[in-house]
Amino acid sequence: MVRSVVAAVIMVAFLGACMGRTGFRWLLSGIGWTPDSTSYQEKLISAVGATLALLLVYWITHQALGGDTALWVTGSMGATTVLVFAMPHGMLSQPWSVVGGHLVSAAVGVACATWLPLGAWVAALAVGASIFLMMVLRCLHPPGGATAMIAVLGGPAIQQAGFGFLLYPILLDALVIVAAALLFNNLFHWRRYPLALARYQVQRTPGIAPEDFHYALRQMNAYVDIEFDDLLHLVELANEHAKSHGVSEADLVESGCYSNGLPGSNWAVRQILFILPRRPGRSGRVRYRVVAGNGLGAEGICRLSEFALWARYRVERADDGWHRIKGGDPADHGRS
Repeated sequence: MVRSVVAAVIMVAFLGACMGRTGFRWLLSGIGWTPDSTSYQEKLISAVGATLALLLVYWITHQALGGDTALWVTGSMGATTVLVFAMPHGMLSQPWSVVGGHLVSAAVGVACATWLPLGAWVAALAVGASIFLMMVLRCLHPPGGATAMIAVLGGPAIQQAGFGFLLYPILLDALVIVAAALLFNNLFHWRRYPLALARYQVQRTPGIAPEDFHYALRQMNAYVDIEFDDLLHLVELANEHAKSHGVSEADLVESGCYSNGLPGSNWAVRQILFILPRRPGRSGRVRYRVVAGNGLGAEGICRLSEFALWARYRVERADDGWHRIKGGDPADHGRS
């Protein structure tokens, strides 16, 4: 084991030396590795929450099932804790996905084990059928596939329980995880579980009034070689230009980074993690992570319209900082 790890480290180092910095970044990007701006505090919180919830689930499951069968079920629920504590704002982590996904998958698995001859193909069929039903019922939950397979291959204890397996321990375990996620995640103001409890915050770019200019000139206490009315007109033109290059809802894309364009400590860059499109009677929503500036590492949820109002322009990271992205106009491609 140790030799394998050492060999892997040596191979990665060798590839990095051969390909150079740019080539190595391209290789990492190709295999799906992306920079992570999540703080170590956030990582630790996710780990602690999952550990506490899983300890409780482990105890409950062992009261219902013994030996290896209980370990199988606990493994499926362990995958669920990864989602609800490491990605509490994700759609796959929401209560309906957790409870509905496990119940639907368990029902499919028990039905296949009861009505079909046992075999590896039955387990595969159970997983495929559970995926289909979870997608139809809008409760897609990846660990549910493991639950379906466990219901088929879990052994005599599950076969004897029959459809009672859905209620105890599957339903009880899923409800315990949801309750633990509800209590634990909401202890931290930047986490909200379920998604419906997300707080909407809008930060508006403040306008500059003539009184603000009078105050600024008094603070400078220096001669400015421009008429005051001309100065106001200049700023009005600049504000109109900034508004004309603002971000609309249609401009927002997943994985895109956007700056609010504010000066000093108020400056921030948010990266869109996913976009939930508009639905009849409901506005679209955006889940984002702060990747630079004020609130670094925090995550949040807001409406599409609110994010577009907050964002001044799209940006990209370079070696020397963040740069504005504007299509086809070199004069607009500058540092934010």
